[in-house]
Amino acid sequence: MQYFSQIKGIRETEKGTDLIVHVPGEQIQKEIVRYRNGSVINSEIRIDDNRTITADQRKKIYATIKDIANYLGDWPEYYKEFLKFNFCMEKGIDYFSLSDCSIEVARDFITYLIDFILANDIPLTDEALKRTDDIDRYLWSCIKYKRCAICGRKGETHHWDAIGMGNDRRTLDDSLKRKIQLCRIHHTEIRKIGKESFGKKYHVYGVIYKEE
Repeated sequence: MQYFSQIKGIRETEKGTDLIVHVPGEQIQKEIVRYRNGSVINSEIRIDDNRTITADQRKKIYATIKDIANYLGDWPEYYKEFLKFNFCMEKGIDYFSLSDCSIEVARDFITYLIDFILANDIPLTDEALKRTDDIDRYLWSCIKYKRCAICGRKGETHHWDAIGMGNDRRTLDDSLKRKIQLCRIHHTEIRKIGKESFGKKYHVYGVIYKEE
């Protein structure tokens, strides 16, 4: 769940930085109840610095929308408006323009488009890895949709963090081990050259995967 909030206070400590965050309305009440009951709330914080969409982000968006339109068989303008509308409904945000939206909105919209092509097996004229604006989310989505993070083919999960000899893969809890989704070709390659060389070659890495 995504909440729009304001940072009201900051306190530096030896272990990091504590934030006082204000979330308008009652939308986060259930999460607060969980916290008061002793649960830890894990969250992602992104700072809106009021910068507007970059030329590179706009290029990625239009190229991806064009590929979607070519594959599904309609005008790019139609899919641009269709996908923007669905994105706004899903995120609960106002309609935006690709000429002057924020960097954060552009990044989230690119992520939405990449998720759309992965979920619907839509080919791109360029690797999705080069189109993404959020590598962490892209690698996570590749695992979710079982697509190779390098080439987009159907893939299988590779443990970036080795399970270790003697452990039973069927019973071992690997939820905190980093993973990456790779096709058979790239799975063979990473075993051959090692994860360090593979990561440097393709600029990828393993991520912890948990269902949303």
